[in-house]
Amino acid sequence: MPTISVDKQDLYEYLGRSYTTQEFDELCFDFGIELDEDTTEDCTAGERPQLKIEVPANRYDMLCFEGIAQALNVFLGRQLPPTYKLSKPTTKLTIHKSVEEVRPYAAAAILRNIKFDQRTYDSFIALQDKLHTNLCRNRTLVAIGTHDLDTIQGPFTYEALKPQDVKFAPLNQTQVMDGPGLMEFYEKDKHLSKYLHIIRESPVYPVVLDSNRTVCSMPPIINSNHSKITKDTTNVFIDVTGTDRTKTEIVVQIMVAMFSAHCAEKFEIEPVEIISEHNGQSRLCPSVTPRKAHAEISYINSCLALDLSGADIAKLLKKMELEAEVSTSDSKLLEVSIPITRSDILHQCDIMEDAAIGFGFNNIKKTKPKSESLVASALPVNKIADICRVASAQAGYSEIMALTLCSHDENFKFLRVKDDETKAVKLENPKTFEYQVVRTTLLPGLLKTIKENRKHSLPIKVFECGDIVLKNDATERRAINQRNWAAIIAGKTSGFEYVQGLLGKLMQTLRANWIEFPKENTGRGYWIEEDSENPTFFPGRGAKIYFRAGPDAKEQVIGSLGVLHPEVMKSFEIPYAASSVEINVEAFL
Repeated sequence: MPTISVDKQDLYEYLGRSYTTQEFDELCFDFGIELDEDTTEDCTAGERPQLKIEVPANRYDMLCFEGIAQALNVFLGRQLPPTYKLSKPTTKLTIHKSVEEVRPYAAAAILRNIKFDQRTYDSFIALQDKLHTNLCRNRTLVAIGTHDLDTIQGPFTYEALKPQDVKFAPLNQTQVMDGPGLMEFYEKDKHLSKYLHIIRESPVYPVVLDSNRTVCSMPPIINSNHSKITKDTTNVFIDVTGTDRTKTEIVVQIMVAMFSAHCAEKFEIEPVEIISEHNGQSRLCPSVTPRKAHAEISYINSCLALDLSGADIAKLLKKMELEAEVSTSDSKLLEVSIPITRSDILHQCDIMEDAAIGFGFNNIKKTKPKSESLVASALPVNKIADICRVASAQAGYSEIMALTLCSHDENFKFLRVKDDETKAVKLENPKTFEYQVVRTTLLPGLLKTIKENRKHSLPIKVFECGDIVLKNDATERRAINQRNWAAIIAGKTSGFEYVQGLLGKLMQTLRANWIEFPKENTGRGYWIEEDSENPTFFPGRGAKIYFRAGPDAKEQVIGSLGVLHPEVMKSFEIPYAASSVEINVEAFL
């Protein structure tokens, strides 16, 4: 959770009274935030005490003093939720087609006649930093630029230029540089160097230009020194660019919502007309129209063990800046208006949580569950997994717990298996090559463990009982978890009989008999059949494992066993022979 430092004296003045540390800690708890530290006792002479407050990561409106103060004042009933309004637009921002290949989305807004002092100016800058770190994902998704509007002239354009054509003096510098020069200049900068990779390899760099072709900013790296804002700035132009349109809109809304309180006309925002060249559409930005949502009165009452009317719940929600009323079309529903500051409200469960905070968690009475079926017990799949663990350990195998993510090569190429795009769930933006897919077999983790312990005494016998993930379009999430058990024995020699013996021990523990002639014996049990098509195993040394749950049950393939192919061992850098067995233990449920 982000920790926000606020001036203690300023906050108490805004809240209309002073609090002891314990009193303010209790207020924070009631509101759902946490007082992390009060620096009063640690302050030296002339230093102003700070309150360090932890706020939820999705409450972007509370990443600055203004947001915390406003939210607490509304919660305490000292002020009504603010009503944001738009003035008449006076300028435009045109998004050129050229930015589609680098950062395609943009938004903008203007704060007129804003009055900064040193602390509000610092808060304005700090909010940008907090948003960049949090919602903007270190500027990869969204970047914010703020400018002194009196130094630039609209209308504005957002376009992409070749790196050598981008020329301006960056923030706090006097020397004019081009794109490559900027990259070289900020390579060793402790703060900005971590953002250079976002556009450095791009054939074009995005820039925001005014009507005189003066560069205002080169997102997501740095603003121009020409339009630098100071605490004496009275008109602020905010540009927000990104690769995610939704987050771009949220960021500009949060910025103007928090600091329009310092404008001469409180909570008044001047919109900018955004024109997109690629589709010819235009819109006014930002939108300050509250979103509409519905919540079931019975759902809120059932979750909180209360019996409140819709009107009573609406009063609780008002303390959390949400306007609500009973629906005229359905008396069982609440119609909720969600302000631009509350982008965290996505579902009626979020509305229920706000109602709980408004009511007070400490005011909810402790009650026993009405149902008698809420006694905790282990899931059947976990019971079977424990049986497999005990049986494997008794056979002399050591348990491992490998990561569920692995590289694409480890899951397919190293096992000599082709990816047919029907099984593996793949990460869209993997952090490293090690974590590209969710494993579809337990073998990569076992083999990597043997690789790292190959200098230990032989044979190396390891097993794992854990989840794999497989694509399944029939489910809501289009993927399912499946509990598997697998084991490998590696040594100077490793034959088929080792893992077959281990499988027999496991099946005996699971009360599954060996069936010699499956067509004649239709009872519960298992058998194996040669599998010449599995490329992971040495030719002629692989088999499928079949299982039948009972006389009326259909036989099914639950796994495989065999001697691993030498190329598999070479791919994992293991200089030994090895045999493996793997089954789906959920077949025994």
